[in-house]
Amino acid sequence: GANDGIISISSLAIGVAAASSTREPIVLATIAGLVAGALSMAAGEYVSVSSQTDTEKADIEREKIELKEMPEAELNILAQIYEQRGLKKETARQVALELTEKDALGAHIRDELGINEISQANPIQAALASGASFTVGGVLPMLVVIFAPIIGMEYWLYGFTTIFLVILGASSARIGGSSVTKAIIRITIWGTIAMGLSALVGYIFGVNV
Repeated sequence: GANDGIISISSLAIGVAAASSTREPIVLATIAGLVAGALSMAAGEYVSVSSQTDTEKADIEREKIELKEMPEAELNILAQIYEQRGLKKETARQVALELTEKDALGAHIRDELGINEISQANPIQAALASGASFTVGGVLPMLVVIFAPIIGMEYWLYGFTTIFLVILGASSARIGGSSVTKAIIRITIWGTIAMGLSALVGYIFGVNV
């Protein structure tokens, strides 16, 4: 979300900056883009997670019916799952029996459907997190728009945005335990492409404001 905020708002600002000689249109476009982007991200995440939650609830209800109507078949499915994970056939069957006796629905929700407390997301929380992360990222280029010189604004934006992306990419890579260099190169290349195309559009359709 923060990455989207940085690239989206920077690209928008660069496009407008390339077409304008005054600060006001750039600031207006940046603020409008920030608000619209954050709300769009939040709404999209809410709809996505809500749909996922509805699907999970429907799967659970269907599982309840199947456990009631064909318990033996469901037991065999559970045993096959454990066997595929490496248990011997007899052991897998015994594990399935014991888990079914304790909590049949819980065992099937977890092991057959793949639903657990960690994977279940709250739509409201997901929406707020997505919108907030986009806003945090988008505020950075907005500060550049407000305080950087109007002459050569697009270059100031590109330079600072690249720095922001490098820091974000390196931080994400360190947290995730992946290659910092690859993350920086990847995020810088795609950010440059996005900003470059936006600047091109601004230069092509630029007008004196």
